[in-house]
Amino acid sequence: MAEEIKKNILATLAYFDVFNYPLTKDEICLFLPIKCDPIVFDVAISCLASGRLIYRFDKFYTLKNDPYLIERRNNGNQKAFEMGKTARKIGNLLIKFPYVRGIAISGSLSKNFADEDSDIDFFLITAPNRLWIARTLMHLLKKLTYLVNREHFFCMNYYIDEQQLEIPEKNIYTATEVVTLIPIQGDTTFADFFTANSWTRNYLPNHIMRVSTAKPLHKIALKSFTEWLLNNRFGDRLDNRLMKITADRWRQKTEEKQLNDHGMLLAMATGKHFSKPDPGNFQVKLINRYESKVAQLLVNNHHSVAN
Repeated sequence: MAEEIKKNILATLAYFDVFNYPLTKDEICLFLPIKCDPIVFDVAISCLASGRLIYRFDKFYTLKNDPYLIERRNNGNQKAFEMGKTARKIGNLLIKFPYVRGIAISGSLSKNFADEDSDIDFFLITAPNRLWIARTLMHLLKKLTYLVNREHFFCMNYYIDEQQLEIPEKNIYTATEVVTLIPIQGDTTFADFFTANSWTRNYLPNHIMRVSTAKPLHKIALKSFTEWLLNNRFGDRLDNRLMKITADRWRQKTEEKQLNDHGMLLAMATGKHFSKPDPGNFQVKLINRYESKVAQLLVNNHHSVAN
């Protein structure tokens, strides 16, 4: 049992090591892929630290013997606290758009980290079959933010609708992204979303998803009126047309190998009920890096882990 716990502690630290992010003992427990007895866990992590398979700096643990990572994390946590207040204000604005039923903070900010290059990322849930109307209206607002150099505060990069709440890609990356979401608005919508994605417990059985952070939706007259105007066949055709226009535009960006501000290929996966970063791009590469790191760790430290 102790050997299994050690392997899983190393795997947990390896995942966050991809992001150069050390963890506290409680966080390691939270993201551990198996349940375990606290006493066995404490013995295992102490053995790994004394054997220098992992390194402890104050309350943090990491695979690298580099105290700068702790300074980077502390600074990033403080920056995230400041940006989090801005993110909530923006979320309270975006929820007023037609057909938006739930909004959550995602990305690095949802994991309590930000630096000077960080965006404010949002995960959004819309009413069924109106995702593309909602998305288009919100991205028209984003176009205006370029005028005041605030576009990085409005990164609405992952949409699903209430007809397809389950995330189809099931792996350690998507599980981590789901359970670390910080819902801002739409309490009942996110309750349904987390229920639909209970598969995350197969990867992170110790993590409790944060439904309680979301506020209930309130009726907004202009939002309700706009939805009433478009709840018809014209709205159906408009949503389909906007989906096609957006998908064609993004396909062209990918074919032209355009890059975003972080140097990554612009690629988006689209469908009637979703709009999201292409899983075959960043997600697959990250999982491959993580799995290679874990495999190398276990090969290099097989005897130490077994003892």
